[in-house]
Amino acid sequence: MATILEIEDLSVHFPINIGTVQAVQDVNLRLEQGEVMGLVGESGCGKSTLGFSIVRLLRPPGKIVKGRILYHGQDIVQMSQKEILSLRGRKIAMIFQDPLTSLNPLFRIDRQFIETLFTHERGLDKKTAFRRAEKMLESLGISPERLSEYPHQMSGGMRQRIMIGMGLILNSDLLIADEPTTALDVIVEAQFLDLLNDLRRQYNLTIILITHNLGNVAQLADRITVMYGGTIAEVGQANTIFEDPLHPYTQGLLSSIPNIKLDQPKLKTMPGSPPDLVDPPSGCVFHPRCPYDKEICRVQKPETFTEDGRLVSCWLYG
Repeated sequence: MATILEIEDLSVHFPINIGTVQAVQDVNLRLEQGEVMGLVGESGCGKSTLGFSIVRLLRPPGKIVKGRILYHGQDIVQMSQKEILSLRGRKIAMIFQDPLTSLNPLFRIDRQFIETLFTHERGLDKKTAFRRAEKMLESLGISPERLSEYPHQMSGGMRQRIMIGMGLILNSDLLIADEPTTALDVIVEAQFLDLLNDLRRQYNLTIILITHNLGNVAQLADRITVMYGGTIAEVGQANTIFEDPLHPYTQGLLSSIPNIKLDQPKLKTMPGSPPDLVDPPSGCVFHPRCPYDKEICRVQKPETFTEDGRLVSCWLYG
């Protein structure tokens, strides 16, 4: 498979009045054409910041302080504003957590589709643009008649599908979904994940699924990237990570999932709290919560080791 996205030594910081938030630190990641990458971890671990960095949508004072983001070999970090505007939406689309606030409440759905097309395809006539919007809605299981409605007239699941449609109507080949099922009930959530799977096969989509929900990742992802404290803890095939997690943090995440098939009177938890990214722990950022904490963990950041074809940042494997 061809590599569509490669992230090299990426660090993203947010200078604030009490210091600098090291939201993403020395991240390396590779994404192949047509695969689904699940990006998981606790709140504040840097998942969404990494997603926003890829499309250069970081809000001030956030900034990329070092590293490269290569999309088909082109460095997004070095692109001009004009270049990134032509890439964002057309080649790399993003689905946000709350589609109601992402869609313009004052415009009908048809206008939002048509304006998306006009922005990136100059010279396109309105009739052709409208037909493409109708066809896209049909492929998403929504009646084309609903193009005349406003976002508030649609359910959460429909608005989320509209957001996918606006990303796919320009034939984007990379879709970043940031907590796309947060506002959905379990029935609509399952339908939405099935839809993503179908669209992936139909359009050969590459997807980054940012989520807390490990069930969603198990259903959809080919590979999983586990983040903690702005760093990558582990990367591997989804089935092997679920069957045999290597990093102590990944082990803690998976053991904290309730299992209705087992007699589990008490839910397992990880001690401690996520790190303060203004003043992160020395050495391994996970060591204050790690059951296997060693002296080297407290003084030296772990290297990334390869274990059975997987990547893990932990001194247990050094």
